Amino acid sequence: MNSILAVAVGGAIGSVARYLFNNEATRQFGTNFPWGIFGVNIIGSFLIGLLAALFAVRLNVSQEVRSFLVTGVLGGFTTFSSFALDIGNMIERKQVAMAFAYAIGSVGIGVLALLFALWLVRVVYA
Repeated sequence: MNSILAVAVGGAIGSVARYLFNNEATRQFGTNFPWGIFGVNIIGSFLIGLLAALFAVRLNVSQEVRSFLVTGVLGGFTTFSSFALDIGNMIERKQVAMAFAYAIGSVGIGVLALLFALWLVRVVYA
């Protein structure tokens, strides 16, 4: 299986898992707080850390398997896990300021971009 197909299949599995997890969390806990996506982000971050460590020290798997599991399944489940891995890698390389800038920039600028898009659509279609 080539890497693109591995990512596509894994992404489908991860996306469906996120959808089901989020729906169940909403059913269990309501909509006052996004518990489903919060849970997905925490679980995905743990799993990507677990896999990254296992791939580094224990598991010898092909690039297609890594792509399937990390980029595909976990990427479909939550891109937050990849974000967390990037930050963790920077911190391990002692690039703490860069990790902080990346985290604050991604979240802050991402939210600002979202708010700008909402405003833009409302202005254009109001």
